[in-house]
Parts: sequence; C-alpha cells; structure tokens
Amino acid sequence: MSITLSLPPSLPHVHVSTSPHSMSILRRLPFRRLKPLPDHHFRRRRLASLAAAASVRQDTTVWTPAPLSQISPAAESLFHISIDVSDAPDLAASHTRPGQYLQLRIADLAKPTFLAIASPPAFASASGAFEFLVKSVAGSTAEVLCGLNKGDVVEISQVMGGGFDVDRIQPPDAYPTVVIFATGSGISPIRSLIESGFSANQRSDVRLYYGARNLKRMAYQDRFKEWESSGVKIVPVLSQPDSSWSGETGYVQAAFARAKQIYRPEGTGVVLCGQKQMTEEVTSILVAEGVSTEMILKNF
Repeated sequence: MSITLSLPPSLPHVHVSTSPHSMSILRRLPFRRLKPLPDHHFRRRRLASLAAAASVRQDTTVWTPAPLSQISPAAESLFHISIDVSDAPDLAASHTRPGQYLQLRIADLAKPTFLAIASPPAFASASGAFEFLVKSVAGSTAEVLCGLNKGDVVEISQVMGGGFDVDRIQPPDAYPTVVIFATGSGISPIRSLIESGFSANQRSDVRLYYGARNLKRMAYQDRFKEWESSGVKIVPVLSQPDSSWSGETGYVQAAFARAKQIYRPEGTGVVLCGQKQMTEEVTSILVAEGVSTEMILKNF
C-alpha cells in the first residue's frame, strides 16, 4: 500500500511515501542514548558562576574620594603619602588596629592597589589624615600614585583586615620579649604598631630587625631615636651595604639566627611584615626555638 501526501503547489515534484517495509526498517534502527555532559562542563559552569559572584562582591566596595595632602621622598623608591580624610570621619574612625590596610584607586586605572596604613590608629581621628609609605614599582598603580601632586584626588576603600592582634602578647610581664621583623616597605605597618604603643617600655627585650638593601633604601631613619626612647631597640640589617657600614649585614633572618637570644620561648611575642621568604624562614627559626605560632603576629 502506498500513501501519497498532498503538498503545496510550490513543491509540485516532491513525493513522500511510507510502506510497511519502510516502517520495519525504522524499527530495526539502533537506539542511541544521549551521553551525559562531562564533569568538566559542569566545573566550567560552576567556575563561571563563582567568578560572577566574586564580581558582584567586588562591586560592594565603598569608594571615598579624598585629596592627597602630602607626597615627599622617604628613601630611594619610597614615598611618604598622606591622604586627607577630614571629610570622612567615619572612615577615619574605622582604623582601629595597627597593621590594617585599604585599597586605593586612581581614575582611568582599572587595578587598585593595597596600602598598609603607616600612621597609628588614633592619628586619623585626631588629624584627619591617613599616612602611608609607598614603594614606586614600575608599571604599577603605586608608581602612578607616587607621581601625583598635592591636591590630586584619589579614591580609597573602607579600612580592611584585622591588623596585628597585639592583645595576644599582653600583658607585658607575661611576654617580656617581643621580636619584630620588617623588610623594605613592610616597615609601614610596623611604624603604626610602634607609634600606637604596645607597652614596649614595660618589657625587658623588644627588638626590631629592619632589613633594606642599603641606607639609601631605609625609610624612617629620622624616627629611630623616638622609637628607641619608647623601648624598641633598632637593629638595621643591610644586604648590600657600602664599605663604611659596620652593622649587621645579609638578610634579616640570618642576622636574627646569629643572635637569637630567645631565653623564654613561652614568654616571647613576634611581629612579622615583609618578604614571604623572610617571614617563612623567621617563623621556622622561632618555632624550632619553642615559640608558639599563636604568638607570631601578621597583618595578612
């Protein structure tokens, strides 16, 4: 039996037929199950969803425009930068602990930079300014920042991070030894710590091992006497000193390894800020000496 279907006049030469033979052929065709999508397909979709969620979270950052009130050289490749936040008292008051940081962005630059606050927490509320020590790195937002002028406006985020949890190394008589380590611009939050006060003059042994390539690269030398009068012994360590240098040489971790002088590990607190290799090696030395990792403070 043959069935002829009527088609529109525009297709006069098309003929479709079905027969028992053609139907039996269809029944004999193998059935193919659809393969499930591979796992990596779902992983890609999940990663895309996470990226979208991260983008939404980034959009929640509150940016506050603020003018620069000071830009001046601090050392080779380092600059003192002060930002006026007198019109944002809530932002100024949110700096509550040394070691905290914020983000800064400049118009027409897509990528913000993270900056540790160098001034002590009470400074912003009292003076209406945040102070920073910024390293000018070629091709970075920080380089552009260091090239701006007083009065130029930047945008800063809310204060971020938990900072140095100094309460963990209190009271002073329980932690008479505090050893502080900083390299390069890592001295910035350490300045905030020292100048905010952590009862250094009530402790028997407070040392700051501060590493730089040479004296030209060492910021805050004009503050050393003030810091020492507050109870902090300064140990500058130069990796490439000139021939007139008679102090510690090499890297901070090596200088500390030579001295150590950790007589009561259970009564020792530590503060670290700087290069990753330095912080890791110093931590290994201290833990081997019996210092608890709970007493090793970092701001990141």
